[in-house]
Amino acid sequence: MTSTAVIDLLGALAYGELVSYERITADAVIAPTLGDQVELAAIAAVEYGHFQKVTSRLQELGADPVAVMQPFVEPINQLHENLAPRDWLEGLLKVYVGDGIVADFYRELSNQMAPDVAELIEEVLGDSGHNAFAIKHIQAAIVADGKVAGRLALWGRRLMGEMISQATLISAARPEMHTLFLDAARDADNMSGLLNRLTVGHARRMDVLKLAS
Repeated sequence: MTSTAVIDLLGALAYGELVSYERITADAVIAPTLGDQVELAAIAAVEYGHFQKVTSRLQELGADPVAVMQPFVEPINQLHENLAPRDWLEGLLKVYVGDGIVADFYRELSNQMAPDVAELIEEVLGDSGHNAFAIKHIQAAIVADGKVAGRLALWGRRLMGEMISQATLISAARPEMHTLFLDAARDADNMSGLLNRLTVGHARRMDVLKLAS
């Protein structure tokens, strides 16, 4: 795999981590309780640590992290604009289900990388505690009001379609990234194989919440 492809993938991942940090920080401001605010602040700190790990590796590779992230700013921002949650619970499901789909997508691409790069990507994509936080609050909301489940199930299905569509746009932001995406699709037998893997991961997360996928 070319060094350009590695740098591009790390650039996309770095900007995604920066946006995650910003989103979690913003969520902490509107958190319903002080305890939630404290938890989210700690999670945001972990996400920023992930961002720093990726940018440090980019610098080791002789790349300017800001310049490398720039091609991915518009498609990643567009993804979040298209999927702006209407309330706290939709935001939590977007974190758990939506970010999970994107993480699985990056893992598919990282399979083309050298082991040390793949290990870094896996470490950065690891749960910062945000998933457990989202699951806890969503499950509590469903117990308190069963009608919430139907609405969140619909939102989860929309997240699946939109996230996969936007992930392909992110991969098209740079030629080497697009090649990486096509190689991942071939390694998964074909495009259907790759999409099936992403769908299975989505269904597994929805099952944890007992939501129809």
